[in-house]
Amino acid sequence: MENIILPPKKSLLYRLGKHPLLIPYKRLFILITLINTYILYKGIYSWNWFQLDNLAILEVSRVILFNFTLAILIRQQYVINFLFKVATSVPKNWPLFIRRICAKVYHFGGLHSSSASMGTIWYFIFVWMLYYTFYNTEGFINSAIIIITTIIVCLLSIIIIMALPKMRAKFHNHFEFTHRIGGWTVLALFWVQMFLFLNLQDPSIQVWENLDFWILIAITVSVILPWLRLKKVDIEIVSPSNHVALTTFDYGVTPFAGSSTALSRNPLLEWHSFANVPSPDKSGFRLTISRAGDWTGRFITDKPQKIWVKGIPTAGVGNVDKLFNKVIWVATGSGIGPCLPHLLLNETPSVLIWSTRSPEKTYGEDLVNEIKKVQPNAIIWNTDEKGKPDLVKLTYKVCKEFNAEAIICISNQSLTQKVVHNMEYLGIPAYGAIWDS
Repeated sequence: MENIILPPKKSLLYRLGKHPLLIPYKRLFILITLINTYILYKGIYSWNWFQLDNLAILEVSRVILFNFTLAILIRQQYVINFLFKVATSVPKNWPLFIRRICAKVYHFGGLHSSSASMGTIWYFIFVWMLYYTFYNTEGFINSAIIIITTIIVCLLSIIIIMALPKMRAKFHNHFEFTHRIGGWTVLALFWVQMFLFLNLQDPSIQVWENLDFWILIAITVSVILPWLRLKKVDIEIVSPSNHVALTTFDYGVTPFAGSSTALSRNPLLEWHSFANVPSPDKSGFRLTISRAGDWTGRFITDKPQKIWVKGIPTAGVGNVDKLFNKVIWVATGSGIGPCLPHLLLNETPSVLIWSTRSPEKTYGEDLVNEIKKVQPNAIIWNTDEKGKPDLVKLTYKVCKEFNAEAIICISNQSLTQKVVHNMEYLGIPAYGAIWDS
């Protein structure tokens, strides 16, 4: 490993464009923020901020709803699959610079977090306008609206705070609970708020004549849709070691390679997504679950006989392999799970680099042999025997030898970012999860 020499990094200007602070996720966040800032700038000069019985009330409420609609719809499973379908339909004979941009499709979460944040900021402005009018104008705003909007702004604040990266990492279960229960409560209160305002403005107006009604319909359907497929299914669990659970279950759906499925033992409290490994010639799911936290630890120890599933198999970052002629898969530990379906499908020529503790002992000989069968040239690095490799140097070496067009890294957050950003600095397209909110 010591004799592997990395080439000089690209120019400073190039590297600035590839800096972690300027990944597409954050560029989208900046874009939505700038659009909202421009709307606020125009509104400052065109709206009467101190009289809500005019254009201001309508415009501000619409901006709020459009922001939250984008935040919710961009996370809808059918929308996600559609985005991946469009992005990965680009032919492999197109120029690499186009394909490498399309492969960044999984950064769509930047639209979710930015529009949710901007919607919350706008809602603070909206509540300030309501309070000002309530205390300075007789009759137009009643106490019911003040109470409802105050509850909403408090809930939105809690949701945003819990979604901050450090808070989410430290209190993940609380993050999920506030996002789910808090989000549902806010949606219900938005419906109450809409009817209260319609009654104040003109009781004779039919609800379906109001655009806000149809926006709320779209949001509500999007939220409900995955729960219409909520099922409790039988699950089989085999543990080659105390570190891993190899699971299989079937509920009449055949997952596609590169998709993930959400599992739960308590549907109202927490959900965890895992990569699907389609079983050859039959329907159903195989999942590789490693001990990576409290939930997975209890799952491996308890070996439940049934598990809750909802929604549909949803596309993930691994799907971008369809855009390239050759790729390198880099995985550590149970990161092999999301790689497996692509390796077994073998549609895109690839080489696997897998760094893990005693692979046969940890994951079982059957799984390791299945990988070796489809990846005879795979580099399976036993860290118990060799220690941890320098994955940046090893990845670069294999990439050049294989003449690969892209790197896909499935590992923990710090190592994924290290591999992805170093490859990008060298001019090699690289992709990996971004742990967005």
